[in-house]
Amino acid sequence: MNITTLGIDIAKNVFHLHGTDQHGKVVLRKRLRREQLLTFMQNLPACLVGMEACGGAHYWARKFQSYGHTVKLMAPQYVKPYVKTNKNDYNDAEAINEAVGRPTMRFVGIKALWQQDIQTLHRTRSRLMQTRTALVNQIRGLLMEYGIVIPRQIGQLRRGLPLVLEDTGNELSADMRSLFAELYEELKGLDERINEQDKRITAIHRASELSRRLGEVEGIGPLTATAFVSAIGEANIFKRGRDCSAWLGLVPRQYSTGGKTVLGSISKRGDRYLRTNLIHGARSVISKAEGRTDPRSRWIQQLKSRVGMNKACVALANKNARILWALMASGEQYRANETANA
Repeated sequence: MNITTLGIDIAKNVFHLHGTDQHGKVVLRKRLRREQLLTFMQNLPACLVGMEACGGAHYWARKFQSYGHTVKLMAPQYVKPYVKTNKNDYNDAEAINEAVGRPTMRFVGIKALWQQDIQTLHRTRSRLMQTRTALVNQIRGLLMEYGIVIPRQIGQLRRGLPLVLEDTGNELSADMRSLFAELYEELKGLDERINEQDKRITAIHRASELSRRLGEVEGIGPLTATAFVSAIGEANIFKRGRDCSAWLGLVPRQYSTGGKTVLGSISKRGDRYLRTNLIHGARSVISKAEGRTDPRSRWIQQLKSRVGMNKACVALANKNARILWALMASGEQYRANETANA
């Protein structure tokens, strides 16, 4: 059995394999359980292994690479067109086998362990932020039922809720005061946990020379810099900066036919968390650019006056994504004045 290309449809416990030789002839169709897969791959001669980039794919890719295999990950939407008939696990494995050998296929970079460590921190922090936002909204909504209105900002709630609990003139009963006191303690606990995550991320940022260089760009702080480094890993997975910004969904969606080019809003593909951080950072830069006379601030002011605040934020986020990729690819330091008209 001489397998040159192997497609694996991965799952939690059951894996389906489809192997072909150098002539494209099917030489393997196999179903393995989780505990059998590593042993099988360890004993298999080195070959090209294709998998969809889904849950657990990066773990398996690192394992298979350590056994000498060449591993390629693909986005599931790029594999789907190669499914020839009804969907089942064997047909999915066959489609993966077919797709991984295409010369024009686009592949997903395999994440190293340190990249996944940083992304785990970011994902945990993001979940805590969402939980805190939900808690703040619930507290405000419940208080409104008692005729107590607190402004939307979270700082207003932190300052206002203790005053509400101390005010004996409102309609809160003793039980409700106790309940809102518990919710306030829950909010403080979430604040502390988020601060701990921020400290961890800041420590990683300071320890990484690459992350510090990226953090010199206006609108890029420790959160965005570490998220960018962990998401990209190596700059060579993209040929140019535009490919990086397109991967992040910061370029216009295109629907062109008959020689007519039609561009829409941004595609919003790729890493939504990283794209959101880039846009928030750009919004902060634009809000502070008014009145400044340096080349970059003048370009931002002209852009804002021409297309408006929201489009300017996306345009600057796009520009920053390209700058970050260029800094990773070149290894150079950021020079603000030279990138104003880049």
